[in-house]
Amino acid sequence: EKGRLDHLTIGLCGDLKFGRTVHSLINAMSRYTGNRFVLISPEELKIPEYLRYETLIKKMKKRDLPIKLKFGLEVCYTEDTEEMIREILLDHHFDFLTGAVHSFNHLLYDMSFSRELLWNRFDVNDIYRDYYEAVIRCVDSGLFDRLAHPDTIKMFDIYPDHDLTDTYRRLCEALRRNDVTAENNTGCHYRYGHKDIGLSDELLRMFRKEGVRIVTASDAHKPADVGSFIKEATLRIENT
Repeated sequence: EKGRLDHLTIGLCGDLKFGRTVHSLINAMSRYTGNRFVLISPEELKIPEYLRYETLIKKMKKRDLPIKLKFGLEVCYTEDTEEMIREILLDHHFDFLTGAVHSFNHLLYDMSFSRELLWNRFDVNDIYRDYYEAVIRCVDSGLFDRLAHPDTIKMFDIYPDHDLTDTYRRLCEALRRNDVTAENNTGCHYRYGHKDIGLSDELLRMFRKEGVRIVTASDAHKPADVGSFIKEATLRIENT
């Protein structure tokens, strides 16, 4: 008997993926200072990544840091999974939630194989129409505080033959109506070589004109990319 709940090394072995008692114990004990977990399980029964993330959040929020940290989640949105996403998120609490649309007809538009599977098979106008309809539904869902990379659909420099002004205006209306912040996301620039450091000039100007809130994001998929081109993206917002 230790007589305390902090500064303990806690070993957990077995089914760490589906065992609700395990999840509850980690959730509770991570609230106390200095606790360390040793987790042992077969690969197929490893603890879910979301629980590792929530444990990290609790630990970091206890630290006295020189900057204020907020912890959020980017969630891949599709209309047919909206209610499932809503149910899953009910049990989790983050400082912000970012909604993202990554596909057309359930085919990813932003991968190396996307040209062959998507862009070379479907009409570009249809892809753009479906994408922005999905983005507006994502904003209107009421699930998210932020909208991820609103125009990353442009990443391969493939564009529709119709004007997007009305589409952009509808997106602005949805963002304001739902009090959702839009990202000026640099990932498309440094990861795929697109000329825009974030949003296109047209969409950025409209966001500014229509009073849409904008936040910079580096879309880092690895630690080395955190903050990439944020200074340049911020200057673009200020100078637009």
